[in-house]
Order: sequence, then C-alpha cells, then structure tokens
Amino acid sequence: MLKFKSLQFLCKDGENDFMAITSSSLHNDRLDLKINTDGDVFTVTVTSNETITIQKMYAEFEFTYNEDDKIFLNGYQSWTDSIEHGIHDKMRGISHIPSAIREKYAFSQYGDYNFSDYRENMHGWTYAYVRRDDTYYFIGSLAENTGFTQIITLPEKNIIAVQKDCSGLEINGEWCALKVMLTEGGEDEVFDRYFDTLGVPPRYGAKPVFGYTSWYNHYQDIDEAALSDDLMSLNSLSAKPEVFQIDDGWQTAVGDWLSVDANKFPNGMKTAADNIKQAGMIPGIWLAPFVCEENSDIFINKKEWLLTNDDLEYVRGGSNWSGFYALDIYNEEVREYIRNVINIVTNDWGYKLLKLDFLYAACIIPRSDKTRGQIMSEAMEFLRECAGDALILGCGVPLASAFGKVDYCRIGCDVSLDWNDKPHMRLMHRERISTRNSILNTVFRRQLDHRAFLSDPDVFLLRPCNISMSEEKRCCLAEINALMGSVLFTSDNFFDYTETEIKELSKILKIRDAKIISADIDDDKLTLRFKIGEKKYIKTYNI
Repeated sequence: MLKFKSLQFLCKDGENDFMAITSSSLHNDRLDLKINTDGDVFTVTVTSNETITIQKMYAEFEFTYNEDDKIFLNGYQSWTDSIEHGIHDKMRGISHIPSAIREKYAFSQYGDYNFSDYRENMHGWTYAYVRRDDTYYFIGSLAENTGFTQIITLPEKNIIAVQKDCSGLEINGEWCALKVMLTEGGEDEVFDRYFDTLGVPPRYGAKPVFGYTSWYNHYQDIDEAALSDDLMSLNSLSAKPEVFQIDDGWQTAVGDWLSVDANKFPNGMKTAADNIKQAGMIPGIWLAPFVCEENSDIFINKKEWLLTNDDLEYVRGGSNWSGFYALDIYNEEVREYIRNVINIVTNDWGYKLLKLDFLYAACIIPRSDKTRGQIMSEAMEFLRECAGDALILGCGVPLASAFGKVDYCRIGCDVSLDWNDKPHMRLMHRERISTRNSILNTVFRRQLDHRAFLSDPDVFLLRPCNISMSEEKRCCLAEINALMGSVLFTSDNFFDYTETEIKELSKILKIRDAKIISADIDDDKLTLRFKIGEKKYIKTYNI
C-alpha cells in the first residue's frame, strides 16, 4: 500500500546549491545519490567526493487513506504525547504560548519545536503506522544513528513522507541518508518484523521489576528519615519489591553529583544503598548526567564544559530547578567527569540501577559533522559503556537512541497527583506533566515493551492521601501500568494503605502477564481487550 513517489534532495557545495526532485538514482561529478528498494526496505545513500552540506532529504510515498483510519506518530522523546489520531486531527506546537512565557520557561527545549513545522501536518519520529481495523500499515526507520527520521502524514494528498533531520550536516564520503521499512500486517507481525530487522533486542538479563521510587511522595524533599520510613513500610507487603530507587533531591545541586546534601544524608549515599541492600532490594538512584543547573558548582566554575550554540550562547535545557543547561558531551573533561561519577555511584556507593534523566539535552544542538540522531546515539553508547553491568532506566530520551542500550526506558511523561492538571496547563508543551497523557502513551507505545527495552510507564499511585485523583482514576493508572509496562513502580508509603488499596495492589500484581489484543480510544472512552492465560477480557476506562 505504500509506494515510493519521489525524493527531494538539497545540498550546498561551497556557494553552489544543488537540488534534485527525482524518483531514481542520480550521478554527477560531485556525488552519487542511490535509491534502492530491497523487499520492504527503502534506502537512500549519498556519496560525495568533496565536502558538501546537506540541507534537505525528503521522500514521499503514495498511500490512500480511509476516513476511519487511525494514525500513530511516535513523539520526539519519552515525554512527548504519542497517541492514535484521526486522519483530520492536528498537532499543536507552542506558538500559541506568549513568547515571553515560552522564553522564560524554555519550552522549546523539551521537544522538537525548534526544528519541526507545526503549522499544517501531523508528524512523528522513528516509526509510525496507519491502522485500518486490525491491519497496520507501518513505516519505521532503520538508520536513526545517522540522523532522526521525521514521518509526516498528508491525508489530503494521499501521501506519507519521511524527512531526515540533517540540515547543515557536512559530509565527505558515503552517508546513509534514509533507510526505512515499509510493511503491513497484524500488530505483532509488523512490530516483530521491524525490530528483527533493526537487530536491537532488549538487553540480556533485564527482567520486569516491581519497586519503589521516592519522587511522587516526597519530590526533592527527601532525607534519611523519610526514606527509612518508606523502606520500613515495604515490610507490610506480602509481595516484596525488587528495587528501591532514590530520586532527585539527594545532591546539593543538579550536576554536582559527588556533592551529597549532608543535612539530608549525614551518613552519605553509600549507607543509604547499604540499607536498601540489607532490606533485600536493588538500590537505585537518580541522575541527570548531561545537564547542570545554574546553582551548581559546575555552572559557576566550569563554563567551558557547557554546550554552546552558533552564537556562543550557553544552551538551556529547560526551566527545571534554578534553570539548567546542557553539557558538551564531546568535551573530554565532561566525559571523564561522567565516567568518574558513574563509577563512584555504582562501585563505591553500590547503586545497581541508574535512573538517567533529561537525556535529550545532549542533542539539542546538532554539529556540522553530526546530526542530533548521531549525537544522541553516541551519547547513549557512552552511558552504556560507563554503566557496565549496572541497570539503566532511561528517561527523557529520544526513544530510538535507547533501543537495545538501556534495560528500562520511560515511554511517557511524568504522572501528576491529579488527573489532567489545571486547564491552563493543558495548553503548554507536549511534554508536560499529565497522568492522562502518561496513560495514553503507555497504551499506544505498548509495542516497544520486550522489543526495544522493558518499558517504564511511570508510577502507579494507589494511596488514599496526598493525592487529588479519585479512586477510579488511581485504579485506572495502576491497572494500565501493570497490563502494559515491565517497570511497576510506585511512590506510595504502604503504611497509608487500607484494605481497599491492598486488594487493588494484589489485583494488579496478578495481571502483569496479560497479553494485549487491542486498544481503542473513542472520545474519552478507552477500551482494552486482553488475555490472561486463555481467558479473554474487555475493560473500558473513562480517560
């Protein structure tokens, strides 16, 4: 159903522009452009015998849409909303937000707003599909390490387009410009085929985990006493969690990872890890290795470590904490610092699970010799090398760069203590905090679990206190996380549980081996069909 139509290629050689719109390979005295279709894999390769600057690489494929088709377009990074759409739906960027607010909170840095066109068409990254009943018309990139691949749907033209994020890339020699799989079939059939061809299975030895993380109970207000109380509360459970993860708040500033807040943790982070191990669990800890906040010693005293743009301005990562900035991962001092931090955290302190967050910051700015996709791929390879045998839970990362490199990966935004935040917050960027959005990402990125990595849908929260969600919504969150994710974490203190929450917890632990048959959303009704053993179930949730 997907048939190649044409390719647009634009490059610059010194002061000269070269543009081609073609449906076949080209050759001139400066470069070769080869277009090849081998089975269901479409490839474009550019070879130049001198330095050229790529400005555009864009291919169109004919596809006839039906009115009832559902379109899925994978969002830019972990937190970006990613759901099935109707063919006439639109995506909203951030242009509707007043510029002063956009600048103050650096909303553009969290997603793809600086290098994507949100005016007309819907788009996504790496993989997408059009679903017609139970048939999936699938397109997925096989070369994200040379540059991220944007997939654009144009129903009014009966076109699906792919575009390489490569503007400004200088090449001399051979470059894989596009490599995409175009296939159709049932859900499992197309996703199995894609990941088999991609050749990046989940890391050997990664297993589904049940655990605790401190964030959604204490946020940054953690200390030894609070975590000790939460650790003790786990004794009230018949099912023992495997992981106890300490989240943000233990360090004096984001970026200063070897400077522990002594007021909160007077006995240090090794003692905290030892206490977790003595309780029979894997110690986990949160880090954001590619960023530092304004209040950090790194930002104040190591300006040469910061990533800069073409105007030599420091590159903001967003507005969290005191405001934060990206580090230059190609600065050897930065790399040595990160290596040393991870070595101390894992080997000296004893943490065996690393939640590595805000990873997208590494590739906010492309280089003349590297695309964002190449930078992010190399950044994730570097982290994998540093971590050794420690488990990595990736978060805030363009997902393709994490395929096969992390043990676990977040597939949605942060949940909230309410359902869908205040109305004015819903007008913010696509990566905003939202329990509803988190659930929908879990549903519509469900196919990544056990194929790319083991999926982390973020926490469930069943506690009846310190939360604004109704019991119905809390159960919805817990059940969907258990059905479709392999990381089943909570931030609840189990001393808060009544008999009602204990029964619900027991229930969700029993449905973790379910097989999802289908998921459909109609307005605010989410209908799931799944199997547990040989028994089939249908469940409808008010979303």
